[in-house]
Amino acid sequence: MQEDTRNRIPRASIAIIGGSGTLSMDFPAALNRPEVEILGREMVFDTPYGPTPPLLLFRQGDKQVLTCRMHGWRSGINRADASRQIFWLFREAGVKKILAEGGVGTVNHLLDPRDMVIASDYIDQSMRKDVGLEGHYLLIMRQALCPHLRQELITAAEARPLHRVFRRGVYAVTDGRHFESPAEVAMLKGHADIIGQSLCPEVYLAREIGACYAGLYTIVNYGEGVVKDWDHSELSQIFYDDADKIGQVLLDVISRLDDKQTCGCADLRKPTLLKKVYGPSS
Repeated sequence: MQEDTRNRIPRASIAIIGGSGTLSMDFPAALNRPEVEILGREMVFDTPYGPTPPLLLFRQGDKQVLTCRMHGWRSGINRADASRQIFWLFREAGVKKILAEGGVGTVNHLLDPRDMVIASDYIDQSMRKDVGLEGHYLLIMRQALCPHLRQELITAAEARPLHRVFRRGVYAVTDGRHFESPAEVAMLKGHADIIGQSLCPEVYLAREIGACYAGLYTIVNYGEGVVKDWDHSELSQIFYDDADKIGQVLLDVISRLDDKQTCGCADLRKPTLLKKVYGPSS
């Protein structure tokens, strides 16, 4: 049963946007970390864009963390509104650092299933480029993925690798929910390393609310036409067998974070100039 929390938004400095990597487990409770305390489950909040997906609130040490499952995507709710709902809530809760995780396909033929990539840049091939909140800011995307969060993810992933860990890579964003065609993957070769459906518009919304953002992405399949045809059974095995390892990496990162932003991400938004200007009446 969902908890009616619509008028009681909690404070949290950190958020996790869960993807397919942790979807098959009860994150974070199933990891049995003694420093983790679950404070609230199935919490739904009203936003100007509709009610949020159910969220979970937990305490890890002296930090409170909000997390949602599968990027907030739900049947009957378009992905743009789902993204607006969770980022509006993050802003109201005071979130300053956001970690994302998800399964992705390969574009780079040197990558294999179970490799982990900490993305360092992106190419937006989605149709959701105008997804935002009130539009008060110009968003500077030269440092789209927070260098501090990325380094923490690299350190934690290298301590608990599924296979290999790649410290950088370009994430190509497509709309889905279908996988890409061989021609689409071929078009992206030489420009991107991995391909998925979630980094945008999240990276824009994080910048709009002044929060740092970075993600941990696990290769779950070869892109069409890359190396060999992907295997559904292997994808399923990664989905169910590796969730705890991905979850542990995320909690390891949180254990080292504080609420300070010394990376410069919060300064990469400026007041918009796109306002209607009225001249003097004649």
